[in-house]
Amino acid sequence: MFAVIKTGGKQYRVAAEDVIRIDRVNGQPGEIVEFGEVLQHTRGDKVIAFKKRRRKNSRRKRGYRHEFSVVRITEILTGGAKPSKTAAPRPKRESKPKAEAEAVPAGEAKSAKTRARKPAAAKKPAAKSKKK
Repeated sequence: MFAVIKTGGKQYRVAAEDVIRIDRVNGQPGEIVEFGEVLQHTRGDKVIAFKKRRRKNSRRKRGYRHEFSVVRITEILTGGAKPSKTAAPRPKRESKPKAEAEAVPAGEAKSAKTRARKPAAAKKPAAKSKKK
């Protein structure tokens, strides 16, 4: 199930357990707000506005960093349901099984490597030049 939320004059299509970056909202990290859980507050890349008028000795430089909040959507409520007081535990992702390293004796490993190599191409003997 998905929902469309509106915050900061923008609309976002979200589903449960989505993590999105929105305009900064009032709330402390870890606090649960009406549309999601605030994970952290961040700032965007610096935007520099540099204006110069040539030959007039006039320049102006201003920097700006937009503030964002990173939010996790914990649950989507319908039919006037009340939000839970605490965040539900997130489902744990199953880790991919690691390839088990097979123990191969050193002598066999070396021979396996040499077997995997392609034989070197036979080199042609250099042509002998005749000097008179």
